[in-house]
Amino acid sequence: MQKIHKAVIPAAGFGTRFLLETKAMPKEMLPIVDKPTIQYIVEEILASGIEEILIISGHAKRAIEDHFDSSPELEQHLMESGKLKELEEIRKISDIKVHCVRQPYMRGLGDAILCAREFVDGEPFGVILGDDIVYTGNGEPALKQLMDRYYETGSTVVGCQVVPEEKVSAYGIIQGERTENPNLLKVVDMIEKPSIKEAPSRFAALGRYVITPEDYDILKQTKPGKRYDTGNKLGYLKAVVEFALRREDL
Repeated sequence: MQKIHKAVIPAAGFGTRFLLETKAMPKEMLPIVDKPTIQYIVEEILASGIEEILIISGHAKRAIEDHFDSSPELEQHLMESGKLKELEEIRKISDIKVHCVRQPYMRGLGDAILCAREFVDGEPFGVILGDDIVYTGNGEPALKQLMDRYYETGSTVVGCQVVPEEKVSAYGIIQGERTENPNLLKVVDMIEKPSIKEAPSRFAALGRYVITPEDYDILKQTKPGKRYDTGNKLGYLKAVVEFALRREDL
């Protein structure tokens, strides 16, 4: 079984639910306290043992690329100002090896993943959506948990969360069969944003996946569907408050 060495972050969406804030700034760069959302995503990937990262970007997403690029003038300024702690943080960011590629047209998540085909080069890989933060406390990173299930099954893995019944229509809902592992379902079907009556369960796709190379053959034959932006202002505000409360200085 091939090991997972790479991860892809689809981050080309328009972020229309955060307009006007996201007209010129990517929603993935919205700060959670004092750190961009996408940096939490990258840190989860690194904590999962993956060091090769590809960001699928799009129009007006240059700020994401700049964030992970080196900043010689800023570093010099911080050095001269004696702000050594800030300098260390800036250098940590620029030391992260991040590749970027553009998704020319907004044709949904499947098309974004197709843009990563050359990067993954026939290997299994992780996928984390660019605006989904999962906090696991002192436990293993969410992506690492999915990687472990992949090594157990050899199959594509979809991360899930249980959502209230009244919110199933906001998610892709999994229909699954129980397995010997109480934390693992075998996926039978997935229904995108079903009504309460249509929903086969309350297991919702979490925005984290481990994908095998064989899935590319399916993606190539799949016609573009409707694009869904899962980011929302209430979820963003909750993340800011909760991450701030975990900080001793706040």
